[in-house]
Amino acid sequence: MKPLVLLDTPALYYRAFYSVPDSIVNDDGQPVNAVRGVLDTVAQMIRRFETDRVVATMDADWRPAFRTAIMPEYKAARVKDEEAGTEIPPELAAQLPILNRALTAAGIPIAEVEGTEADDVIATMAAESRSPVVIVSPDRDLLALLDSNTEVSVLRPRKGGEWEAVTQADLPAAYGVPDGRRYRELAALRGDPSDGLPGAPGIGEKTAATLLENFGSLDSIITAAKAGVKTGGLSPKRAATIIEVEDILYKTLEVMRCLTDVDHGIDLESVPNAFDRVALAQAAEGQNIRRSADNLASALETISSVASSASVIVVETQDAVAHTSVPSATVPCLDAPPTTSAPAPTMTEEPISAAPPWVQSRLVGFDLETTGVDPASARIVTAAFVDSAAEVRTWLSDPGIEIPESARAVHGITTEFAQANGAPAQQTVTELCEVFSALRDEGAVVVGHNVVYDLSVMAAEVARHRPDIDFAAIIPTIVDTFVLDKQIDPYRKGKRTLIETAKIYRVDLLDAHDAAADALAALDISRALAEKSTEIAVLSNAEIMAAQADWKRSQAAGLQAWLRKKSNAEAVVDGSWPMA
Repeated sequence: MKPLVLLDTPALYYRAFYSVPDSIVNDDGQPVNAVRGVLDTVAQMIRRFETDRVVATMDADWRPAFRTAIMPEYKAARVKDEEAGTEIPPELAAQLPILNRALTAAGIPIAEVEGTEADDVIATMAAESRSPVVIVSPDRDLLALLDSNTEVSVLRPRKGGEWEAVTQADLPAAYGVPDGRRYRELAALRGDPSDGLPGAPGIGEKTAATLLENFGSLDSIITAAKAGVKTGGLSPKRAATIIEVEDILYKTLEVMRCLTDVDHGIDLESVPNAFDRVALAQAAEGQNIRRSADNLASALETISSVASSASVIVVETQDAVAHTSVPSATVPCLDAPPTTSAPAPTMTEEPISAAPPWVQSRLVGFDLETTGVDPASARIVTAAFVDSAAEVRTWLSDPGIEIPESARAVHGITTEFAQANGAPAQQTVTELCEVFSALRDEGAVVVGHNVVYDLSVMAAEVARHRPDIDFAAIIPTIVDTFVLDKQIDPYRKGKRTLIETAKIYRVDLLDAHDAAADALAALDISRALAEKSTEIAVLSNAEIMAAQADWKRSQAAGLQAWLRKKSNAEAVVDGSWPMA
């Protein structure tokens, strides 16, 4: 049976609320950053574990009475409104109905039990499950559920969009304890001020692990302390402290213990519920969560056993509502960004082939940050591939030359940092070529903004470090959002940098000149361009490549003519595609 993924939803939406910019708002100006973050995480988990068996657990009561009866100070410091007894900021509280509606439409059950926290629902479901369980949470307390007798793992977030899977077998190396039961005792000794759990003063995680390793359990540590044992890390001062807080330690253990018998009312064998495409589209309408909802729908369609069946979607036109039948593997536009009245691109007279449109391929964003602007001499400093699930793979490379101050000012990477932390340039180039080759074999589409520059740098680096590789032969289908935007909207004034183009299409660019952020923004812009131009969206992979070659040459010729007329009679603009 597919694994059961249990989401610690409150921990995930708090994490997204504080890490994703609150400038992401819906049509009413209300932040939706937490919604976007959680939906993207759910889509990532579905793809990672190839399962649609996902349950979103919730806190019906974040300070349950049975826990505060044991320790009144439990989470007391988090209370923001004494009368309401809540900790949740109003800007986050307003997002939860939007999130719940989207999850429900996606067929993801929402589990909350009166008088309990999400942790209790998770522990109960983990105990009941007949299949492997993956708990998705940044909360370390859930490591206490790891047991050698169960197939349970905890997936915890790491920097750079990575996730770390922790099993019972990982606990000895990671925390110095053999299992979840001892981890709970370690946590009790260490304490957690954010939850109002004081622990034993002066005893941190490493000391707690040492004591547990030497004495076996909290009971044995307390017994040894009372007996006056002075070995195994139990100094007289520590022993006195442990004896003094013995009652608090046992109360903390009890407060941290998750219930395993709550009546959540969900038949785990029947998860997931039905995915309602229309309801998800309605949930996304006007909420500025189109990309995330689209991403989740795509993940579900990939996993669904009915992915090949036809589905009916509703397309609104100016005069009427038309019903269109499309393959359900094709994810509909759930909340299209606003368009402008720019003229449509000029297309060829030849009939469009029966091959699938490029937008139905796997789309992968690509970007480089380099040492300079001349592709023949620039060296790679950072690189990123970001796929449609927002899964990121990045590289930091030692370019082998000094990084000029002008380049450092753009991407922030110094020569010293690259030398100390970067991979050798040849290794980076080799690995990037491996990814390009794999994407070509898969039939994927690589998207970038002014990607002609990035590919030209790659070609020069390949010639420099791996002359045995024919880079041109391993390039997959390419979509350059700079070329497409200029073709779709040729008369728009202003710059067409990634930053400015992202603004035009209302795409979030969270950290300009970070390779991963730039790649993701280009990916989102490509979807917006496809939504804006039906003529471009229906082209096959081969047709979009051929069309861009023509458009690039035409655009270069136009710019060259303008420059020669205005300022430089000798100006030459290269119209090469897909690299100079």
